[in-house]
Order: sequence, then structure tokens, then C-alpha cells
Amino acid sequence: MALVQDFAAIIGDAYALTGADTAPWSKDWTGKYCAEPGVVLRPSSTQEVSQIMALAHERRQSVTPVSGHTGLVGGTYAPGGVMVSLDRLNTIHEVNSTTRTATVDAGVILSRLHDAAEAQGLIFPLTFGAKGSAMIGGAMSTNAGGSNVLRYGNTRDMVLGLEAVLADGRIVNLMSALHKDNSGLNLRQLLVGSEGTLGIITKAVLKLAPKPRNRVTAMAAPKSLDAALALLNRLQDATGGAVEAFEYMPKHYIDVHLGRVEKSRPPFSKSYAINIMIEVATTTDMDVTDIVQTELAAGMETGQILDATIAQNEAQRTEMWERREAAAELTFWRQPIVDTDVAVPLDKVQTFLDDATAKVARIDPKADPFYIAHLGDGNIHYGVYPSADEADLKDRIVEAIEDVVESLGGSFSAEHGVGLSKLNTMRRRKDATALDMMRKIKGVLDPHGILNPGKTIPD
Repeated sequence: MALVQDFAAIIGDAYALTGADTAPWSKDWTGKYCAEPGVVLRPSSTQEVSQIMALAHERRQSVTPVSGHTGLVGGTYAPGGVMVSLDRLNTIHEVNSTTRTATVDAGVILSRLHDAAEAQGLIFPLTFGAKGSAMIGGAMSTNAGGSNVLRYGNTRDMVLGLEAVLADGRIVNLMSALHKDNSGLNLRQLLVGSEGTLGIITKAVLKLAPKPRNRVTAMAAPKSLDAALALLNRLQDATGGAVEAFEYMPKHYIDVHLGRVEKSRPPFSKSYAINIMIEVATTTDMDVTDIVQTELAAGMETGQILDATIAQNEAQRTEMWERREAAAELTFWRQPIVDTDVAVPLDKVQTFLDDATAKVARIDPKADPFYIAHLGDGNIHYGVYPSADEADLKDRIVEAIEDVVESLGGSFSAEHGVGLSKLNTMRRRKDATALDMMRKIKGVLDPHGILNPGKTIPD
């Protein structure tokens, strides 16, 4: 309690929450990592975060930073610990239409930045289902991906500069808006994706993009994933790389969506094994609708595309996106679950699905796979509902999936981060020398190991 009072002296009693007041921070989105923190601190400035960390460093007190609390890997689990919430650092300082940049605090909610950019005729292209509650700091800490990675890259590719507080309370100012800066090691990129283990990001300069003038959204039912990838390549060639989203939803996903989402409708009058949501957008007068129609028609003539439909208005486009962005809710409604987030080369997606499903079936014949994919970038959210909620069974399923990923030259962590849920996988699969480098960097920047301990970098 004495330590809580010392923290409260920095930020004010009203913003040092204990007991029942910590309830909003006591349960993660998945419902798997639930624990009441000892105190939730809600600073309102970088200086207050700095003072908190200086005190924590002095007292050897571990600290877990938290933003929108929408993570899926246990990255903010802190039973009885000190949480630092960035929700009050929520100012959009500037949207600069000339430089096409935004300067924002870490606690800015993603959808707010979308709205602010759109008001200037621009977009911040990072988007995913939790955009209404996820915050910029959390997206940066996990190097979040989303549905537009195919065109714009991950969060890391959208960050020009940042400000962060280190474990000892020092503030590192990397708030450059430059596109070129080769003045030493790229510390900015080191902090992005570190999941709060190296520093607490408090502010950022982010790249914006021009708002598309022409956009077309469609659903297609290819004969196979090879046919889908061929369609993707034709669309990229015909539009100069203007495909923004290329999302794979198999039949079982569509069936669950229809069964669980009120008033939902199927994408086609018939049911198909493969369903692809496509979005193409340009800032020119190019008639992308005509291009997409032409390519879909050509595919249907050859039998490689079985069916297709193009959104005729914003309501139909919204319906297509809502179907895809319901993925997290549709995945986690059923328990127990083994949830993985892997990436493989684009031409190996079908091989992964075949091999992983076969391996899982040999371990647990009653297991039920459930998956969806960002097909355009090879990221597969491959879930499995095992027949029993047994730790050993679930771990064997994870290892089998890891085997397939490794055999295909893939990654066991694509866009959700590592947190707690992938620590064992990090131990088993990450290059030993790379792990040693990570531990040494952590040791230099956080010698007492107080920043989000036990996450991301295995002991």
C-alpha cells in the first residue's frame, strides 16, 4: 500500500485504481487470462509515465503496460501486479495533410485516428476487427497486422517516429517525421513489436496515405486456393498493385457466421468450399470495378472461379467486411480452443492446411479445426477445438502445427505477438542465437527485468 500511495502521489489518487475499480483491466479479450492487478495506474503524460518507471526501477517493481486490452496472447496478464494504462494519453496532436503524417499519443483509439485522417482526405491504413477499442500503443507494441498488410505492410511499416519511456524512467525521443534517417541503429524498429518488454511507447509519428477515389469490394468463390492466388496476381498486375485485401473464408467459417450472427446472409446463393473477399482501391480515375469484373468473368469462363458478386453500394460493402471482421468472436465463442497465428509462403497455404489438419487428426481424432486466413500475405489463423481441455493434449496439437510451419519455412507468430501463449513455442522453435541476442538486449535496457516480465522473451 505504501508503494501504491507513492505512485498515487505522481498521478493523483483518482488515477491509482485498486480492488473493484480494476475490473476493466482484470480480464483480457479472450477470457483466458483473468486476474485482478494490484493497482492500475492511469498517467496523463509522458512525464508521469517517466516518474512511474523511475520509482518502479528504484523499488525493483515490475510493471505491465496496457492499451486497449484487445490482445489475444496474454501480453497484459499481471495478477496482483502494477499495470500502467495508456488510456488517458489520448491526444491526436496533429494530422498534417502536407507531409501526410499524424502525431498521436499511444492511447488514441484506432478508429478515432481513422476518422481524423479521413477528415483531411487521408487514411491511416491499419485496420482490423478491434479497431473501435484497440489503441495505437498496443498496435505498435505487437506490430499488429490486419487486413491491409498486403498493400500497406504491418504497423512497423507505418511508424516514422516514436517516443518511449525506458525501464529506468528515461525518455527516449525518436519523434522524427523523416523518411530517411540512418543515424545509427534503428531503435524505433527495435521498440515496435517488443510488447512492452523494452520500453513503454507513449507517442508516435505515423504515415498516412491518400484516401482512395475509386474502390471495389467483391466476393469470389475460386475452385481452389491455387486459382485464388492466380486471381490475386492478375488483379495486382491489372491494377498496378492496388489490391488492399484478399481474405480467405472457408465453408465452415461461413456456416458458423450464419449460425451465430443475427440477420447474416450467405455470400452466394450456393455454398462453396472457398470464399474470398477482395478489395481493390486506387487514388486515380482508373475504373477498378471494370477491371475486377473483367478478371472475375475471365476466371468464370475457364472454370477457375465458380461464382462472384460485387458490392453495389456501401451497405453491401459493409456486409462483406463485417462477415470477415467477425473472425475473433466466431473463433473464441467455443471452448476449449488451441489458437495459433502462423504465416507460410503464399503457395504453401493449402499444403499447411492439409498437413496440419492431418497431423491434428492423428493426435486427436475428435478435434475440430476452425480457420481463416489473410491469403494475400500468407497469414493463417488456424484454431483447433480439441476433444478435451487437457494441457498435454493442447500442447501436442500446438507442437504438431509448429512442425508443419517449420517444414514450410513459415513463422509461428504472424501478427498477434508472443505474450504468454507462445513462450513455449519460442523456446522450441526460435533460433537459439536470436534468443540469446534478445535476452542480452533486454538485459541492457531493463537490467532489473521489471518491464512486462515473463512475456515474449522466454527465460
